Amino acid sequence: MFFKPNIYRQIYNKIKKADTIVLARHVGPDPDALGSSLGLKQIILDNFPNKKIYSIGNPASRFSFLGSLDKLPEDLNNKEVLLIVTDTPDHKRVDGIDPRNFPNSIKIDHHPFVEKTCSLEWIDDKASSASQMVLEFVFNTNLKLTGNAAEKIYAGIVADTNRFMFSYSNHNTFYLVSKMLEKTNIDITKVYDKLYLRDYKEIKFQGYMSQNIKITDNKVGYLIIRDDILKEYDVDAATPGNMINSFNYINEMLIWITATLDKELGSFRVSVRSRGPIINKTVANHGGGGHIYASGTRLKTEEEIKSLIEDLDKVAENYVKNL
Repeated sequence: MFFKPNIYRQIYNKIKKADTIVLARHVGPDPDALGSSLGLKQIILDNFPNKKIYSIGNPASRFSFLGSLDKLPEDLNNKEVLLIVTDTPDHKRVDGIDPRNFPNSIKIDHHPFVEKTCSLEWIDDKASSASQMVLEFVFNTNLKLTGNAAEKIYAGIVADTNRFMFSYSNHNTFYLVSKMLEKTNIDITKVYDKLYLRDYKEIKFQGYMSQNIKITDNKVGYLIIRDDILKEYDVDAATPGNMINSFNYINEMLIWITATLDKELGSFRVSVRSRGPIINKTVANHGGGGHIYASGTRLKTEEEIKSLIEDLDKVAENYVKNL
């Protein structure tokens, strides 16, 4: 296990001194974004019950079991607040606020560095998830961990590692999870049930995705999903992105993309995954970012989506040539 005593102590001291804490994470939240934010909120409340804690951002109904989100009071004074941003590499992807408006702030993130966002930053792109980093922080301080918080954190780790199948799951991941299970004895089956139990309409929609995904000669799979299809299957714009890991083991695809129209935001939610080629730099060139094998962005038009597909097709072509 890698110890970073200075950063643990700095984060702990900032939390201990703050009377009001705001927790934020990225737009279009996944279980790791929610698990790290809501899990850390629960940890702080369990250890400092008199603090005012707000976990903010737009809700994701699919993951509502992780906990409810808060609205900031209108009279909130940013200068008197500690902001903690998890699972987000840059300011433009933070949901609900601009971290640059908070002089006292912390970032806990496992994405490759994009820009300095907060006054204190802990970035570990070798960690499997932001939830893993929260767990590491807890076990290197005097903070206690309850089962309620552990369930949220475990869900975040499990989702971002695809049940520990991705290469981001390292010895530190298993060490921390083992220690967490020993201390809290949470029912992991219950967590899996909540994460992976699905309505039949979503299974039918996954069938639609499988039947309609197109694959280029260079093994790039792509699917553009418009509003009429979402209505036909009665699913929301977040659903395709939540299912993208289901296509991880298709032999004919090295890179796969879903682009889903989100009418409320007036843009397409684009999720990209890879089984070999490095994709995050290409996705960053199209306004997004993420990990080397898992990235995302938001694009306004289908022309922009097609441009991204073309660029990723070149990435896949070069990858195959260099094998």
